[in-house]
Amino acid sequence: MLADYHMHTSLSNDSKYHMEDLILKSIELGLDEICITEHSDYGTMGDYVVDYEKYYQRYLQLKEVYKDQLTIKFGCEFGVQKHTIKDYQNDFKEYPFDFIILSNHQIDDIEFWTYQYQKDKSQEMYNRGYYQAIYDVMKAFDDYSVLGHLDMIKRYDQLGVYPDELMKDIIVDILKYAIEHGKGIEVNTSCFRYGLNDLTPSRTILKWYYELGGKIITIGSDTHEEGHVGYQIAYVKEELKKIGFKEFCTFEKMQPIFHKL
Repeated sequence: MLADYHMHTSLSNDSKYHMEDLILKSIELGLDEICITEHSDYGTMGDYVVDYEKYYQRYLQLKEVYKDQLTIKFGCEFGVQKHTIKDYQNDFKEYPFDFIILSNHQIDDIEFWTYQYQKDKSQEMYNRGYYQAIYDVMKAFDDYSVLGHLDMIKRYDQLGVYPDELMKDIIVDILKYAIEHGKGIEVNTSCFRYGLNDLTPSRTILKWYYELGGKIITIGSDTHEEGHVGYQIAYVKEELKKIGFKEFCTFEKMQPIFHKL
């Protein structure tokens, strides 16, 4: 089974890829299931929050049209910060989500991709700040399925990749907390187009998750355009097997469904 569980369309602020085109490409590539996960980020340069109603109605329409060719699930990527938790709790109550990715794209409304958060901080300081922010949100927010691109800060580190081992204490705390509360992590195949020399999260972090007893894992391309759809998902499945994982997950109504890798 091939499932892509991290996908954005023109309803997200950073994509021009129409939802129907995404669905048709997924069918063409032989994907069995996808989950569309439009962006929702409060507090960032004018609030990048999907128009939920427009999104939901378009999803329902296309889900019906292509129901015999592709399973399509309704999801979202929540870029949660501690001061925006209430907004996401309210949003989550309004719609029947199948799947929610919990991501960290900024701290105190300061973006990573602009390198403003990293400015004037040591490499250790901004890496630890990134993981601590994730951990702090997790302890106050429960309406999610998996942690998105857990070591994403590596994309935006001009000093190079900071060793996972130097962040092991906080990363292990995050993984333990996720496992204890029935949450998972995703493998995000954007690592290939960002030119990283490892998976996202890294094989080291994935191994820690496995050794701690983690079982809930999804695979997503972080699609924003046609060439991203389903990219390297089959390869990632094989890499997960090498670590020891036997299954990956899809979701329905926020509940994991396990499939053999």
